[in-house]
Amino acid sequence: MNRSVFTDEEMDVRRAIRALVKREIAPHSQAFDRNEMFPRPQLELLGKHGYLGMIVDPQYGGAGTSYLAQTLVIEALAEADPATAVVYEVHNALVTEGVWRFGTPEQRQAWLPALCRGEKIGAFALTEAEAGSNAAALTTRAYPVDGGYRITGRKMFITGGGEADWYLLFATVDPQKKADGITAFVVPKEMAGLSFGPPLAKMGIRAARTSEMILDDVFVPTFQRLGKEGEGYAMALYLLDGGRIGIAAQAVGIMAAALARSLAYARERRQFGEPIGRFEGVQWRLADMATDLYAARLMTYEAARHREEGPAQRPLFAMAKLFSSERAVRHAIDAIQIFGGYGYMAEYGVERLLRDAKITEIYEGTSEIMRWVIASFLLKDYNLDNI
Repeated sequence: MNRSVFTDEEMDVRRAIRALVKREIAPHSQAFDRNEMFPRPQLELLGKHGYLGMIVDPQYGGAGTSYLAQTLVIEALAEADPATAVVYEVHNALVTEGVWRFGTPEQRQAWLPALCRGEKIGAFALTEAEAGSNAAALTTRAYPVDGGYRITGRKMFITGGGEADWYLLFATVDPQKKADGITAFVVPKEMAGLSFGPPLAKMGIRAARTSEMILDDVFVPTFQRLGKEGEGYAMALYLLDGGRIGIAAQAVGIMAAALARSLAYARERRQFGEPIGRFEGVQWRLADMATDLYAARLMTYEAARHREEGPAQRPLFAMAKLFSSERAVRHAIDAIQIFGGYGYMAEYGVERLLRDAKITEIYEGTSEIMRWVIASFLLKDYNLDNI
């Protein structure tokens, strides 16, 4: 990637995180996936090195860097360990950013330093069994009482559920108001009445524990409400815009790993007396992989550059996620095909590329929702010249 795309600070971040990942995270990636071990040690390591809360002002413990710098960290992590990458992305782009952007000064001071140091890990609790893509239909209730709220309901597919320490939770104070009743809360794991289902068995990103979250009359003090009543839905959409940039970066990292491993194998594996990289069928796959990786990187970096423009650039964020995730799946399959029978064997770890890539087309907005977002804005006369 041409260094002119980055500032000097971003280039320094890119070099440093790739070195750290190669040295400390990549060697343990396969074991964490095989044993389904939640990557808390990696998050704590990243906190010690200043990679948590990267966009947060230093007065609250952050690094005060650009959104693109944070995106480069997600990409580097995903190239080695997509499960760590998504836990990092949820912690940073959804929870930490949520407190940073929407919290009061008192809430920021209470929560951000621990999040930035990695002493507390955050999780995002929006999805329900009957409210996935249609988040406005959630049914978890927050009943106002003296001093706070009593919350009852169930959340599904929570990344880090049962492992994370603080949950950015969305509940409705009035179902009749639909989206206008949704309110956000920061809920600590130890609250009475809060419990979690067992880890769900998953196809991929197995180290990133996913569980059901169960709230049975959980009392949450008013101080732990983020924003005002009814502001939660707009808050969630805003944060998911950034999350989609993060998932695009995760997909880019997986694609980069697919290309790197395929190139190495194509140079070494011999058939009919010569390296398989000499065969046109393999060359075309490699060429497509490299072309799409370059395009996905540029789209994702451009989306990160425009993050501060917020919902006005929502189609750009959706485009980056849509393109990157679908190409990641396609080229994970290409990598398996290049490796042939070895690619299908768990021992080589190439099949994991596909297992981990597939979820990028689903979480934080499916490909179908991304196309709907893009088309909806286009029909409203979205100005592509402003990107």
